[in-house]
Amino acid sequence: MPGSSATYAGGMVAYSTALKEKMLGVPADLLARHGAVHPDVAAAMAAGVRERLGATYGVAVTGVAGPDPQDGRPVGTVFVGVSGPEGSPVVVEPRLPVPGTGAVARGIIRRMTVVHALELLRRVLLDLPVRWAAPPGGGDAREDREV
Repeated sequence: MPGSSATYAGGMVAYSTALKEKMLGVPADLLARHGAVHPDVAAAMAAGVRERLGATYGVAVTGVAGPDPQDGRPVGTVFVGVSGPEGSPVVVEPRLPVPGTGAVARGIIRRMTVVHALELLRRVLLDLPVRWAAPPGGGDAREDREV
């Protein structure tokens, strides 16, 4: 889209756990303690991409699209983080449907993750209530609540 460079600094893909640490500055002890799929990892990723790109806001996702569970988390577990200039990152754990198995389910989980990431950014930008918040420290986030 013409002119997007005026508002979009760039993006980083850190698929592996090692790159989350190396490229985005996620603390090694956090990754060792909880694995890559954790709300605190999403927060650190969002803050890291924001800092490294010199952006006003950073958006990050980490999760399990399948086909197998990861770090003790079931397929469909996703954490979305947004870091902005106001302070602590906001992290949510949306409830994603897991429609079957295989490539179709994986594609749906990935698309829904993008929708939730953009919706979280929209809500943060407009100072709207945020739902499905993942509590600090990664406790149970399955109850809807506002933060």
